[in-house]
Amino acid sequence: MADKSSIEWTNATWNPVTGCTKISAGCDNCYAERFAERFRGVPDHPFETGFDLTLRPDRLKQPLSWKQHRMIFVNSMSDLFHKGVSNDFIDQVFDTMEEAHHHTFQILTKRSSRMRNYVDARYGDDTAPRHIWLGTSVEDGTKKSRIRHIQRMAATVRFLSIEPLIGPVGELDLDGIHWVIVGGESGPRARPIDPEWVRDIRDQCQETNVAFFFKQWGGFRPKSGGRMLDGQEWSEFPTLIDSPSSQSVFITNPGE
Repeated sequence: MADKSSIEWTNATWNPVTGCTKISAGCDNCYAERFAERFRGVPDHPFETGFDLTLRPDRLKQPLSWKQHRMIFVNSMSDLFHKGVSNDFIDQVFDTMEEAHHHTFQILTKRSSRMRNYVDARYGDDTAPRHIWLGTSVEDGTKKSRIRHIQRMAATVRFLSIEPLIGPVGELDLDGIHWVIVGGESGPRARPIDPEWVRDIRDQCQETNVAFFFKQWGGFRPKSGGRMLDGQEWSEFPTLIDSPSSQSVFITNPGE
């Protein structure tokens, strides 16, 4: 667990699971795999087994020790809904998140259908608590089915991470989506990003009043190209408010 994170859209990371396996083209140059494999075979290092999927039950209660509110990215070094993670272990992760309701938790997965099935089964006719944000990663227009999965999920806050953006996404159905993050790929084999792909997503978010966060252009290093788009930084977050009808609604908030 990292008390501070260099990821622009979160404050901290919590990794009760580490390691993963590739599922689509967005995984090809995985930053987490690249980092973890540097330490394979180093005795007693947290990544002694590299990027092999590893459950870490000793970390399950870590967020409870942080008393001040943080936005916490869950499993920045894995995917909670990987098939090798049992529902029982996922239950324990959700139990901690529900108990630590003074934090905001951000969960991303490429296994969007499994996340939908789990969340719907856990919450039934209700929805996931508002401090647990649930999202999916989409790298180009071929993976938009993941969006449909989370649109139908019993979530209060749904978001997309369109990173690494490796191709145009085309028209997006953003109904029920509250936040969109976009970023270019980084690392020694970073694939190029076209500014028009980014502008197209931003414009669709603006048209539908969905919060838009542009994380980076990418390059050899994450911050190589900065994060300015058309002369400004885009750092919007969704803000949940209660309407007079007691229904939860969202407004777009430029920053938090």
